This record gives sequence, C-alpha cells and structure tokens, in this order.
Amino acid sequence: MTTFGERLRQLRIEKDLTQEELANHFGLHKTRISQYELNKRQADDDLKRKFSVYFNVSVDYLIGNTDIKESAEDILKDKNNTIALHNANGIDEELPDEAKKEIENFIEYVKQKYKK
Repeated sequence: MTTFGERLRQLRIEKDLTQEELANHFGLHKTRISQYELNKRQADDDLKRKFSVYFNVSVDYLIGNTDIKESAEDILKDKNNTIALHNANGIDEELPDEAKKEIENFIEYVKQKYKK
C-alpha cells in the first residue's frame, strides 16, 4: 500500500516543486515536508485536504487508499464516464479483491454523500 508520504513526494515531483517551494506555499518549513515524505510525521486532516485541493487529487488518493486520482464528485460530473459497479449477481466476481474493495468504498462514499 502506498503511504501518504510517498504520494506527497510523487505529486510534488510531478509538479516540479522542491520541498521548500511546497512548504512555502503552505506556510510550512521545508523540514516538515521532508518529515511527511519520509513518513516520520503525519499531516492533520485539514492540511491533507489542502494538499489534495492543491494537487487536484482526492484525499483517498493522497493517503494511499486508492490509485484513482480524481474525486468521486469529479468522476460523477464527467459525462464521458460510464460507471458500472455490479451486475444482477453483485460485483463482478472476476475482479481482483482490491478492485472489489474500491468499488464497495465508492458505493459507500456516494451513499454517504447523497444521504438525506
């Protein structure tokens, strides 16, 4: 499983930023970014949300829960996507367990988001 630190480093490098540049953007010291990337320290939830907005990825992607970068909201808004989560017998049994878990998590996310 990918860690928050690994994902943060990957996203920072993809944006061609130094640790210092990223730290400055968030009013942090570059040592803090280094500690996050080395998994010696965890960012609080608010900062993780800010990182996810900055890098335009979901928090689940940022913390390593999924390999899907887009938020569920962005996926649902994209009219070019077709989402087929299961057939009449449930989730497709040919999928690997990891894919089934991601589908179940996505279903739960959508249920919670639109719960009245």
